Amino acid sequence: MVAPRFADAHAKLEDARIALFGVPYDRTCSFRGGSRYAPRAIRQASYNFESYMMDHGRNLADIPVADLGDTPSFGASTEMVEGVTKMASDVVRAGKVPIVLGGEHSLAPAVVRALPKDVAVLGVDAHLDFRDSYLDDKWSHACSARRCADHVGVEHVVYMGVRSFSEEEREDLARLGLSFVSVYDIHEDGIVRAAERALKTVDRDKVYLTIDIDGVDPAYAPGVGNPEPFGLAPLQVKRLLGILAPHLVGMDLNEVSPAWDHGQTSLLAARLVREAIMAIGEARSWV
Repeated sequence: MVAPRFADAHAKLEDARIALFGVPYDRTCSFRGGSRYAPRAIRQASYNFESYMMDHGRNLADIPVADLGDTPSFGASTEMVEGVTKMASDVVRAGKVPIVLGGEHSLAPAVVRALPKDVAVLGVDAHLDFRDSYLDDKWSHACSARRCADHVGVEHVVYMGVRSFSEEEREDLARLGLSFVSVYDIHEDGIVRAAERALKTVDRDKVYLTIDIDGVDPAYAPGVGNPEPFGLAPLQVKRLLGILAPHLVGMDLNEVSPAWDHGQTSLLAARLVREAIMAIGEARSWV
C-alpha cells in the first residue's frame, strides 16, 4: 500500500494545528543504513490504528493535522540542514506545531534552528550524540545534541535514556556542563522523575522533543541504525509524551530503519506520533 499521507492527517496547512513532514535522509549513517525509507514506512504503519484512541476516549481525526509530504532527497549534510530548516521555518511561521518523521538524527538540529533560541531541547536517545564532529562531519547523526546546544545553549539540552557515549563525549560533557539522564536512572527511579528532573534542568517552559527510536530497547524497536540493549519500554515513552505535551512546540521521531525488522519499529513510531498528536491536542484543548 502506498500511503499518500499520515493516517487522519486530512487538513490543509492553513486549517491545521499540527503539520507533519518527512526527511528521507541517512547519508551520515555509521552502522546500519536505511532510515531514508522511514517516512513512508511510518505513514504506512499509521493506517493500522483506529482513529478513536481508547486510552484517551477521543478521536484523533478531530485534531486538524496536515501532512506536507517529504523534503527532497538531499546530498551533503549541509544541504539537508539548510533544506529542513527552511521547511520547518515555514511551518513555524504559519503558527503550526511541526512534527518531523525521519530519517536520521541529523535532522533534529536542523528543525531546532527554525525555532526561537528560548526553547529547550529534550531528547530520547540511547546515545549522547554530543560529538563535535564524526567522520569529518559536524552535522552527523552523532552530533545532534551538540548542534542543538549550539542554538539554544548547552544548559538547555537534556537527553534521556542514554546508555552509550565515547570517551571524548565524556570529557566534553564534563567540561561544557551537559546534563543527561541515564537509562539506568530511569529504570531505577521511573520516567516521571526523569521528566521532572529534565524539565527542572533545562528551566524553560517551551520544549522541543527529539525521539531517536533507539532510545527504546531493541526488543521493542529492532529496526534502528545503532541498536543498544537495556533501553526504555514503549509505555515509558508514551508516559513521557503526556508529561511534556503542555510544553511542546515541536518534535521529531527519527532513526527508524525499516529493512532491519518485520515492521514493528515503524508501527511503534507511528503509534508514538499519534500519541504525540493527541497529547498535544489535549494539552491545548483542541479536542
